[in-house]
Amino acid sequence: MYNADHEFEKLGLSLPPAPAPKGVYKPYVIDGKYLYLSGHGPVQDDASLIIGRIGRDIDIEAGKRSAQQVGLTMLSTIKTNFGSLNRVKRVIKILGMVNCTDDFEQHPYVINGCSELFAKVWGEENGIGTRSAVGFGSLPDNIPVEIEALFELHED
Repeated sequence: MYNADHEFEKLGLSLPPAPAPKGVYKPYVIDGKYLYLSGHGPVQDDASLIIGRIGRDIDIEAGKRSAQQVGLTMLSTIKTNFGSLNRVKRVIKILGMVNCTDDFEQHPYVINGCSELFAKVWGEENGIGTRSAVGFGSLPDNIPVEIEALFELHED
């Protein structure tokens, strides 16, 4: 059986602390076999956020790394609340929001930072789902990327 926890360990990456809500919402909701994750930002290992607008404060590569960090933050929420990444059967959908300048047009490239991470953790068959990648004029706390996701859970 595929082991997402083992695949993550092989990457040699660390999980930041799972963020607590900064508003009136839940970080996740389970509906039947579906796990909905609220929008997550790029939390670093010291619990600080990556900050900056792509195309002005940070470049596209830093934006892509920020999206990967958002993915790690989402993995942390899953691992913290469910004990294992193996609870997730597959990625259904991610919505990637990119804080960028008006002339920036490479939103999908930035969000690949998260999508590529999920593909490594759950494999290409189950780690790649549907996706939207869109640009915004601002995001909370001036973070470069926010991502929300829908996953299918294994049946208990």
